[in-house]
Amino acid sequence: MHIFLTVLVTFFAGMGAGLGTGFAGLSAAAVISPMLITFLNMDPYMAVGIALSSDVLASAVSAYTYHKNKNLDIKNGLIMMVSVLAFTVVGSYVASLVPAATMGGFSVFMTFLLGIKFILRPVMTTKEAMAAVSAKKRAVQSVVCGIAIGFICGFVGAGGGMMMLLILTSVMGYELKTAVGTSVFIMTFTALTGSVSHFAIGGMPDVLTWVLCIVFTLAWAQIAAVFANKAKPKTLNRATGIVLVVLGAVIMGFRLLH
Repeated sequence: MHIFLTVLVTFFAGMGAGLGTGFAGLSAAAVISPMLITFLNMDPYMAVGIALSSDVLASAVSAYTYHKNKNLDIKNGLIMMVSVLAFTVVGSYVASLVPAATMGGFSVFMTFLLGIKFILRPVMTTKEAMAAVSAKKRAVQSVVCGIAIGFICGFVGAGGGMMMLLILTSVMGYELKTAVGTSVFIMTFTALTGSVSHFAIGGMPDVLTWVLCIVFTLAWAQIAAVFANKAKPKTLNRATGIVLVVLGAVIMGFRLLH
């Protein structure tokens, strides 16, 4: 019975996380962690470690699919990644100095609102419009936005993928597919860094739960990434919006249950 429950929970957790990663570059931690904690009574620290490690392969394979379809900005993605990683540490340090606040719920609510935004006001920027921005301006934007994303993620403790998608599309004017491709590329490295540090500090997780989460997340992320790269912009905006709204609503439900 316990094994059946584990398979069931990890399947739906992996499905939600994989769709969120492949469509919108969201962190698997946003979906997997609350499900493992709520239904399998897992230690929260270990649940986040499993979620982050599930993110690594899923994000890497999704990034490869986006790159293959020429929907990935590697150069500026690397610049932003360095800023994000550095200022996540700064944000975490600042957060440790201020009174504890449960801000994880804020990032989930923002995921829900971002989904509504994609449905009602789709991102219709073209690759031609992106190419019109000078390389120097784009590099400066990548550094500044990476600093903002990293600091907020470190301070709040969640929402990296969601913040990246919002800033890449709304602030930097990225076309949606390129924004998601660049986001999952960055998430591959941030998730790897996070999962290694989690397991180094907290020890190895339950192997069955760990492997199932990785496999299910990877499979659904690949399905979503292949669909996203073939879809028309308007269809992709709607699909991404629906995935974000459903994930946001479900995770808020889990938080209320817990």
